[in-house]
Amino acid sequence: MLHNGFLNGLLLVLVVAGALSVVTSQHEARKLFIALQQEKEHARQMEVEWGQLQLEQSTWAAPARVETIASKQLQMQLPKKEQIKFVRIEPTANGAGK
Repeated sequence: MLHNGFLNGLLLVLVVAGALSVVTSQHEARKLFIALQQEKEHARQMEVEWGQLQLEQSTWAAPARVETIASKQLQMQLPKKEQIKFVRIEPTANGAGK
């Protein structure tokens, strides 16, 4: 009879330990799933920000904007036709003129 009670007690301890390990692993899996969802949301936000930055960069580098700043702030202007000179570079025999 004592042997039967000891076996029942051992089985009870094993069942409780197994149940605790299941609960612990489920809790850990839930924590990891929440962390994964947060990282996915962060990645989505980063993609949105990347798109906004690309749009902003294209706006800042737009040729019309650059030309406006060059003319207004830097007092730059396109050269007149008589100010433009073409220079022809003749190729040399050793190919150094390329």
